[in-house]
This record gives sequence, structure tokens and C-alpha cells, in this order.
Amino acid sequence: MSTARSFFLVAFSLTFAISAPALAQQVQQAAPPPGSPAATITIPGDQLPPPPQKFGGKIERDARNSTPFWPSRVVPPKGAPNVLLIITDDAGYGVPSTFGGVIPTPALDRIAQSGLRYTNFHSTALCSPTRAALITGRNHHSAGYGVVAEQATGYPGYDSIITKDKATIGRILTDHGYHTAWFGKNHNTPEYQASQAGPFDQWPTGMGFQYFYGFMGGDTNQWEPGNLVRNTTAIYPYQGNPGWNLVTAMADDAIDYVNRMNALSTDTPFFIKFAPGATHAPHHPTKEWVKKIGDMHLFDQGWNKLRETVFDNQKKLGVIPQNAKLTPWPKDLIKEWDQLSADEKKLFIRQAEVFAAFAAYADNEIGRVIQSIDDLGKLDNTLIIYIEGDNGTSAEGQPNGTPNEVAMFNQINPSVEEQLKYFYDVWGTDRTYNHMSIGWAWAFDTPFSWTKQIVSHFGGTRQGMAISWPAVIKDKGGIRSQFHHVIDVVPTILEAAKIKQPDIVDGIKQSPIEGVSMMYTFDASNANAPSTRKTQYFEMFADRAIYNDGWIASTKVLRPPWVTAGVKLPSLADYPWELYDLKNDWTQAEDVAAKYPDKLKELQALFWKEAEKYQVLPLDSSVATRLILPRPSLSAGRTSFVWRRPLTGTPNGDAPSLLNASYVFKADIEIPQGGAEGMLITQGGRFGGYGFYVLKNKAVFTWNLVDLKRVRWEGTELTPGKHVIEFAFAYDGLGTATMLFGDYSGIGKGGTGTLKVDGNVVATEKMEHTLPFILQWDEALDIGSDTGTPVDDNDYAAPFAFTGKINRIALDIDRPKLSPADIKRMEEAARAAGDGPSADAGKMGSAEPQVSSNIGLNLVEKIQLRIDKREGCRKDAEAKGLGMVDRVKFVQECVRR
Repeated sequence: MSTARSFFLVAFSLTFAISAPALAQQVQQAAPPPGSPAATITIPGDQLPPPPQKFGGKIERDARNSTPFWPSRVVPPKGAPNVLLIITDDAGYGVPSTFGGVIPTPALDRIAQSGLRYTNFHSTALCSPTRAALITGRNHHSAGYGVVAEQATGYPGYDSIITKDKATIGRILTDHGYHTAWFGKNHNTPEYQASQAGPFDQWPTGMGFQYFYGFMGGDTNQWEPGNLVRNTTAIYPYQGNPGWNLVTAMADDAIDYVNRMNALSTDTPFFIKFAPGATHAPHHPTKEWVKKIGDMHLFDQGWNKLRETVFDNQKKLGVIPQNAKLTPWPKDLIKEWDQLSADEKKLFIRQAEVFAAFAAYADNEIGRVIQSIDDLGKLDNTLIIYIEGDNGTSAEGQPNGTPNEVAMFNQINPSVEEQLKYFYDVWGTDRTYNHMSIGWAWAFDTPFSWTKQIVSHFGGTRQGMAISWPAVIKDKGGIRSQFHHVIDVVPTILEAAKIKQPDIVDGIKQSPIEGVSMMYTFDASNANAPSTRKTQYFEMFADRAIYNDGWIASTKVLRPPWVTAGVKLPSLADYPWELYDLKNDWTQAEDVAAKYPDKLKELQALFWKEAEKYQVLPLDSSVATRLILPRPSLSAGRTSFVWRRPLTGTPNGDAPSLLNASYVFKADIEIPQGGAEGMLITQGGRFGGYGFYVLKNKAVFTWNLVDLKRVRWEGTELTPGKHVIEFAFAYDGLGTATMLFGDYSGIGKGGTGTLKVDGNVVATEKMEHTLPFILQWDEALDIGSDTGTPVDDNDYAAPFAFTGKINRIALDIDRPKLSPADIKRMEEAARAAGDGPSADAGKMGSAEPQVSSNIGLNLVEKIQLRIDKREGCRKDAEAKGLGMVDRVKFVQECVRR
């Protein structure tokens, strides 16, 4: 062969190789034949994943005589839209401007103006349950989430496990060729499966989402989220990055994802679930947004005036009927604004401004994500579903609000005076884990009554929702008032994408989707069509309701949602019921149970039928007790633990708990020449937890009692070489088992801590009381460094890695055991009080503001004072035979005296 011919053949080969991808792209545009590299296929979807495609080529002994055949790439049906599913957190119907609120939400306004507003859309009244229903299309009990993951119990409707017969919308769309991603809050992984040991099948990536960037659990510190992960790997992007905030970071990540998918696979649609932590506590907006909202003076006239303003706005916008009634203010539970002192008003206005700034800030970042889709020219064929809140606004901030939600869950809160003095100027910054007063929560649920946790009244379940799909929805700015529920979102997306529910997924027969599609409402001719959802049950903590064709039967609220313990409730069968005719009473303002007793009986019977059908039974009214009940975890049944090298990121649900127990830490370490410092072992952080560390070559053990008091043990300087340092705590109480008898006396007791170095006692101190319920939940158990916030900012800054060598850290826990005499005594006391052995009745919880005195008083001394005084008041109230509302009022006044 000549040199010229050889050169020509080589050049031709190179040209063909270089141009082959471009050639394949040209062929793809012209309906590529089956078996070609660019071939695609749309699957029936009965079975996921689809069966392997048959080889359609020819195979001979010699490849030159054979015909290749590539499996076709699975793609969604032609015209399937992109989907952006947005759900915010803890925001009631009266929060956003789109539904009459005073807080500006231009991104939600944009979706409403280019699409439809839904005024009769409902959640389950609590975080995990709503989100489980949202991604499965099944009722929350059917999906295993009768309560939040942290309260899971061993019943199918409450075990926090989404079983394999309920494939998520992420899994279904992924197998049909969508790009799928989830950003933000994930509250649908069992607490006891959230560690790096997995299993990961109940994580977003295990439930069918190809990409996840967000936090694990109910809430997080937006400035320093210790529970942030990418896919299944813990990440800490805030370290060394002052001013970093998760709300902006997750929007940035979502925008990057949309652009990346568009660049790599332009014609493949995406499905994104975007779930910011706003406006769940802690309320952490940037200072710029706090100033913007503060300058607007939206809340200066108080919560009663706010309700009137929002109610008027709602009528003007047409998002409530003109004949709707504003439900009355609960004067027996919450003070009216004019009854507050000047200090209370000052503090509460600040709380509301920071909450509003958080809502506006999150909406702004959501707007950036929407705009990024528009910038790519993809908005016209993008179905955007924007749900404001996964339940009503939260009243878990207690009457005074709180600078630290962790403190609130431990039944303690500083006074208004203390909050003004120590926390007012840093409210919403990284120095608080803040929540607002219950008065604002009630006002932000206007025009309805009640709040988050309550399913029997719409303040807990009515969410403002807007849907846009410019290519399909032409009734721009329209309003839809059909009754629908969060379980209806999945079937709506599937119908829009022309995808059916699969019969089989991974060989497992699928349970029927329980929701119905809302897509019929997209047509302007159906603006006033009857709802396709005729019946919907509601249940949470035994509070319950049943909707049926324009009527709703609701149990009377017997436990205010800011009271999590200490309520004596009647038998579940004895709850009083109310009845509302929603066709004539849109806000549940007039109970007509006495007028229509037969209708009430009919609906009560229907509730029990639905309850049996959807795994609602057994009903359980307990709240706080469920937080500390035993459940599966990596530490369940264990009392001894050993770590031999650094390990970070073990979440609370899998970490050994030191609460209400005796324990001993032993750390075998080596100190180099020149000394060392750093973290040995820690759990929790700035807002509640402990740390065992070396500081300036001295051993230190610190208990942070929810940022109100720190108890500290410190040793002498360590010499270079090997040392064994030990911290032992001897607990004085009987432990959590007393709660099974309605007795809280075993928890939160004190004890004595002793610090030793090489067997020698170097510090001993009595802790009068301990934390009874929970440590800071968004931070992990860490060995060798601290991944979140410090337990004492005066001592160190994270990550504070240990600069010596850890040979071994051991922990032994000795949990108290009740003696037969203890059991007999508490059984008799429970019987005398009328409390059953498993009742959630104790001595810590009421509607009154937290009792407080000097900030220097030991944290749980305050708890004990509160317990002692309330117990006497409670007994007096019971002796008078007062009803629930009168009893709460009596105890409030009694405790204040």
C-alpha cells in the first residue's frame, strides 16, 4: 500500500471516529431505528424495572458477519413535563401574600398568577406524615407515618417505614427515564436508620431519587446543619465559611443540578422535590431579610389586628368565600394583644419579624430556582406544584416563644425578661435555635382555628397551594375550591406525565395509590366541577376528623398543641365530637352536631371504617412519652460501646443515650511532646449536649444544659505520654420507666460527676438536675472532632480535631431498674390519680408560660420548681371538677401566683 493511500485511510478513520457522535445525534433527531445507539423506548410501566429488552441483532462466530443491537434508552412518554414539587414547612394558610397574608411571597404569587390557586387543599397536620403521603400517594398511616419518625412505635401505621409495596413518585419517574432529585428536608427515613451504617433503602436515594442534597430529620440549624448530607455522605460546607446559609446553598445546588442535567441530556425531563426547612424552627433568615421585613413594620399592631388584616385580604383576593366567618380568638388559652406588657410586645414583634423574614427569604430562593428553569427555556412545559407548608403554623414555641427549641422540648423556657436581656439582639442568628409565641401561630392560620398537630380543625391542615403548567393551564390566575388532600399530588403528576401506577416494582405487588388526580381542575370548564375526592379521614395523637361530601365531623380539641405532657385525657371512645356543614360554613365556625345528630353518627361510623382500612389503629393520645420509648437502633439493647479511631456523624437515633442514667467514659489517649487538645467524644452542641475533650492540655467534661447553664469538670495539665482519663456520672433518679405509670419523677434528676486522670480524682461536682428528654437533634455523636456547633463556644470552635492519639474510648451505661416496691407504689399512685399504666400523664406540661427566675438558677431547678408548683395547682383543679379549658385557665392563674 502506498504511503499516500495509508495516510488517506488513517485520516478517514480518524474523521469517522471524531464525527461519529455528531452523526449519532443527527440520526437521533430522525427517529433512530431500534438497536441503534440513539434508540429510545417508552415502557408500559406495569412492571418496574421493565423486563430486559430482547436482543434484536444477529450473532455469528465472526463479528464481521454479525449485527449489533443496543438496548433502547427508556424515556418518558412524548410531551411529559418537567416537574418541580415545592413544599415549605410549618406555614399555615394565612402566611403567604398569595393567600392574603402580609408576608411577601412573590415566587408563590408568580405561580398563582401564571396558573391556579387552590383554596381547599389539606395536609396531615404534621411533618413526616404529610411528606410520606406526598411522595407515595397513600395516606400517612398506610405509609407507616402516623406520627413523626422520632415518635415511631411498633405498629404498621406508626413504625416510620415506607414498605416496598408503596413505590415513591421518585422511583416511578426514575424508571420511566426522568432525572430525579430531592433537595432540603428529609423527614422520611426512620430515625434508627439514619447513620452511615444504613441501611440506605429508606433514604431518598434508596427510595428512587437519583440525587439528594439535604438534611436528615425534622429540622436543622440553617447556619451550621450537623445533619446535612449529599446522597448518603455527611458534608459540612459551613465550616470555615462564615455567613453560609442552607436555604441559599440548597437553591444553588438545585440550580446547578437543573443546568447540569440540561447540558448533559437536554431532552430528558426532570423531577425535583424542593423542600426548604423554612419556616420550621429554628427561624434562621439572613440579616438582610430581617432588615427588609423589620423596615415594613408588619406586626407592630399585634396578632389580633394581623388576623383582621389577613381576613380582609383573603376576601379581597377571593381565596375565602365572601360569607366566610373569622373563627373566634381563644381568649381562654392565649392573651389578646392589648393584654400584653410593653416588654412582651417588643419581644413578640421581633419573633414575628424573624419568622416572616425566614418565609420571605425562602420564597426568594425558591424564585431563583424557578427563574433558572425559565432561563433555560423550559418553564412552558414544567409542572410546578408549590405547597406553602406541610401543616399549619407551629405553636410549639410555647406562650413566650423560645430562644432554643431544644429547651422547649425539655419542658423549660426563659422568661420574657431573660429573652429580652440575653437573646433579643441575636434572635435568628447562629446563637439561637428560636421559635415564636403561640399567638402568632394562631394568627398565621387565619381564618381557621388551631395550629400544627391539630387535624380536627383546618388551622392544622389547610395549606395554600398554587399550580402552574403554562403549556396546559390556560385559566391563568384562576381559583379552585375543590376539596383535595396531599395524597392527590402523586396521581396528578402521573396523569400529567401519562404514566400509570406500576403493578409490580422489584417483584413486589404494589398497593393501590389512595389519592385521586387533580388534573381535571386544570381545565377552565371544570373550575366549579365537584371534587373527585369525596371522603378523607384525619388523625393525629387521637385528635381526629372525617370529611365526606361537604361535611366534616371533628373531635373537640382536648390538648393544646403546645402541651406535650401532663394532660389527663378521657378515654378515646369518650372524646366529644363536633359537626360542621362546610358548604355553608367554610371555616368551621358553627358546630351543628346538636342540629344533625344522625349525620354525626353516620360520619363517626365512617371514620372507624376508614381507620381500619388505612392502618390508623391503635389510636394513641401520647406525645412526649413516644419520644423516649424504646425503638430499634444500632444501640438498642446495648450498654457498652467502644471506639478505637475517629468517627463522626452518628445521629441521635443510633447513638447511645446518656439521659436519665449513670455512665462511665474511659479514654485511653496519648499526648505528644508540646501538648495536645481537641475533642474526644461529643453529642449535641451549642443548644444542648455534652463534650469530653482536652483543652490546652487539660481534660475537660462539659454538660451544656440547653444553653442556659453549663456544668464543667476540668483536670490538671497532662504530661506527654499515655493517659487514661475517665468521667463517671452517678444518676440519682429511677429513670424513664416511671413514665409508663404516668409518673415523670424518674427523669431529669441530678447526680454526681467525677473526673479522673490515670485513676486519680481531679474534679468532682454535683449536678442538681439533668436534661430529661432530648439533646440537640440536628447534631451527631462524634469521636475525634466536632462536626457541628461547640458545646461551649468559649472553649473551642468546630471541628476541634484531637491533636493527640486516640487508642480507645469506652462508654458503659447503667440504666436504673425499678424494684418491685417501686412498681407497686407507682401502680397505686396511678390508680389513685385515675391514670392508666401507659397514659401520657405526668407532672410537666400546661398551657401557662414557663416559670422562671434568675438566669443563673440551674436549668432543671427551674423544672423542679415548675413541677412542684404545677402539681399542687393540678390537684386543686381536679378537686374542683373543672373541664379542660377551665382547668387550664385555673392552673395558669395558680402557677402565676
